[in-house]
Amino acid sequence: MSSSEHRTAVVVFNLGGPDSPAAVKPFLFNLFNDPNIITLPTPIRWLIATLISTLRAKKSRGIYDRVGGKSVLLPETESQAGALQKILDNQPGNSRVFIFMRYWHPMAREVVGDIKSYKPTRIVVLPLYPQFSTTTTKTSVDALQLEAKKQGLTAPMDILCCYPTTEGFIAPVAKKIREAYEAASKFGKPRVLFSAHGLPEKIVAAGDPYQWQVEQSTKAVVEWLGISDLDYSICYQSRVGPVKWLQPSIEEEILRAGQDKVPLIVTPIAFVSEHVETLVELDEDMKIIADDAGVPHYTRVSAVRADAAYIAALANLTAFMEGKKTPCSAAGIRICPANFSACPHV
Repeated sequence: MSSSEHRTAVVVFNLGGPDSPAAVKPFLFNLFNDPNIITLPTPIRWLIATLISTLRAKKSRGIYDRVGGKSVLLPETESQAGALQKILDNQPGNSRVFIFMRYWHPMAREVVGDIKSYKPTRIVVLPLYPQFSTTTTKTSVDALQLEAKKQGLTAPMDILCCYPTTEGFIAPVAKKIREAYEAASKFGKPRVLFSAHGLPEKIVAAGDPYQWQVEQSTKAVVEWLGISDLDYSICYQSRVGPVKWLQPSIEEEILRAGQDKVPLIVTPIAFVSEHVETLVELDEDMKIIADDAGVPHYTRVSAVRADAAYIAALANLTAFMEGKKTPCSAAGIRICPANFSACPHV
């Protein structure tokens, strides 16, 4: 087949978010009705999702009001997809980038219909999650594959599961931290908090490799920085509900920094885009806690967003995935230790 006949659909995906105040409640319902999020039988999960989305809708609308009344994640993803498309346009063959959001539009049904109309000879699925989790990458891939089967989309689908230590992700994160580190050093020796979205401990105990991969990303950034005796910690944010979540929480680490009187640099190690968890939770809510705790300086480095190195890495991974029809890490092999049974390579 000639390069002109080869048509690749590149699917980038993320969580999604409400596009209006009216969309907040159904978005929350879709999120909490996911069996990968609430691991209970369907009738019970449906009732819990209905209850949570009803009780949390007003508070969540207030949070989204602080960023313009809707999620900024889709525009962020559109910027990343556009940058990726520009690179692919200058490479051999025909490629088109499609955006898929798990819990709000464009959702699987819409995206698969658009991909089918494109008539691809190959589909590459790229997560905008550097670290794999059953609650993010797996649930999205499952939904995409199920909808593809429903609509009769039969083109080979090559799936990237993770890239926690890929240079194109690690280097931009390290660069942003170094710039913030120099500024924060005026207030004392800074402490870097690598903040990741939390997970209930039971999900990790069931074999999810997310926490381990977050630790590998952090280790790679620290090595890239090369700052001797770097003071740093991994912490987790966005805890919801009464179950036990991964520790320590970012609130606990901020309070510890206040006691130690050290300046703080917070970096979102598991996010590649800005959204309410960064713009509201980290930039506003956590800063208030830091100020009240007596932290001498608080700064948050931005996500990698459409950083040229990151987008180039996604483009390279698109080419790398040629023919790799089973979930594959950016290293080309299983990277998770054997005890992580939820690794898609099992």
